[in-house]
Amino acid sequence: MIKFKNIENMTIKELENKYPFSLSFYENNNLNIEGFNDLTFIEYLDHFSEDDIEQWAIDIEKIKNDFIHYLNEMMMFLGIKEDEGVDSLTIVAGNDKSGNKENFDEFTINKGEIISIVGPTGSGKSRLLADIEWTANRDTPTNRSILINHKKPDMKWRFSSSNKLVAQLSQNMNFVMDLNVKEFIELHARSRMVENEKEIIRRIIEAANHLAGEKFDLETSITNLSGGQSRALMIADTAILSTSPIVLIDEIENAGIDRKKALNLLVKEDKIVLMATHDPILALMADKRIIIKNGGIAGTLETIEDEKKLLIELQKMDDVINGLRLNLRNGETLENNKLLKENYYAWWM
Repeated sequence: MIKFKNIENMTIKELENKYPFSLSFYENNNLNIEGFNDLTFIEYLDHFSEDDIEQWAIDIEKIKNDFIHYLNEMMMFLGIKEDEGVDSLTIVAGNDKSGNKENFDEFTINKGEIISIVGPTGSGKSRLLADIEWTANRDTPTNRSILINHKKPDMKWRFSSSNKLVAQLSQNMNFVMDLNVKEFIELHARSRMVENEKEIIRRIIEAANHLAGEKFDLETSITNLSGGQSRALMIADTAILSTSPIVLIDEIENAGIDRKKALNLLVKEDKIVLMATHDPILALMADKRIIIKNGGIAGTLETIEDEKKLLIELQKMDDVINGLRLNLRNGETLENNKLLKENYYAWWM
């Protein structure tokens, strides 16, 4: 059950994102919230002057109580249970393929952190992602367990489609529905009971085109999207519309999108992000990295200052390579290419 103390520090905008049906309460009670999105509900109610309160017979305490009652009634009607949110995820050690205990005890990841998972092909990176997705409880081949907010997670994370803990972005992503981009986002938005549908659609398409190498519009059929465009759309949709607090990414280095912008977008939306990768740039963009060997976690590392300096140089090289790739796509030759000449000596001489 929602209590006022649970929401008193949330802004009008945050309340709208978490409880989209709150907009109906404002409308039904003739409360004009336009321009007050950054205030809490209490701050909004406090903006009424004594003359307003007297003229319109406003009962502040009654509005507060009615608001909480309305939220709880709607939650019950929709079958949604209030939870405390996901602030952290903890991996508790299991064993590797040889049965040896993993080289750590517990590893905690907090909201807003990016964690890279590195290791040879076949070492067990995807198995770790699967353990997290299924909130393993000593019942997978690795014998690991997963804690949410330092506690054994509710079984709803495994078996309820309406309480999805994890959004997973796989390397291969193909659409099969005969919809255009606008219809696809609308379908997802309505399933989430989002009331500010037009604004959400605008934000998602804008964010997706910010990530994609080639822009597309709302009328584009999703089956005609390239691999990079599909990945860009799903990352934007996951960041902005999905309620899943944890995002698992399996190798986005070959997705044809701006990787740095993609990660920044996900972190901005307060997601816990874990990505399996072979890309040194992505690995160093993470706050920490998990090293996988022989099916187990062999160790964990924090990205140190020298690596962050190296990352800057790697990103400069990556920008040049992306520029050359764009030249080739546009049908240009690389002979006497200014971009290549300017950077060749800086790299190798």
